[in-house]
Amino acid sequence: MAEKLSPSLPVQRKSPAPPRAWQRMLSGRRLDLLDPSPLDVEIADIAHGLARVARWNGQTSGEHIFSVAQHSLLVEDIARRLAPEADARVLVAALLHDAAEYVIGDMISPFKAVLGGEYRAVEKRLMAAIHLRFGLPPEPAAATLKLIKRADATAAFLEATRLAGFSVEEARKFFGRPDGAPANADLTPWPASEAEARFLERFSALAS
Repeated sequence: MAEKLSPSLPVQRKSPAPPRAWQRMLSGRRLDLLDPSPLDVEIADIAHGLARVARWNGQTSGEHIFSVAQHSLLVEDIARRLAPEADARVLVAALLHDAAEYVIGDMISPFKAVLGGEYRAVEKRLMAAIHLRFGLPPEPAAATLKLIKRADATAAFLEATRLAGFSVEEARKFFGRPDGAPANADLTPWPASEAEARFLERFSALAS
């Protein structure tokens, strides 16, 4: 008599664990890139990271990289010159305009265009969390954004022509005419430790 075989049970396979979407910071915070919390944002982490992220993918002259921290200080300085009446909150927004890059790095504009909306969405969520952490609205007012954009373009023009090998004509094509550029601005790249310290010092002065 043939032996009855039990019906085979389906093999249960474990679903793969979702990829890690958070980064641990030196402060001990764990920042989720997909759902960032303002409580996990620390200015010391931002300063440390930005001081070690290179502008222009590192394609700049000088002994050190020209860091996003140094760029941010330049943008805040130009914004202050363009709008002497701007209050401290506006200048803090200018200083922090690229703060998300302490987590996601500084991607050049052509590559951002290739990546499209997903990169922008992650960047937007991170910036909203950063702004909320420091008492700013999630999205700056239109006038503040316009000021920061002008200051950022002027900083890019200066960096492009003095550090990144662009001609003046080429820089004007991409960044426009520089408005509010500091006379004889020194763009000598700083060591990371100096950029970090200066960024923290300026933030402290504006936030006090």
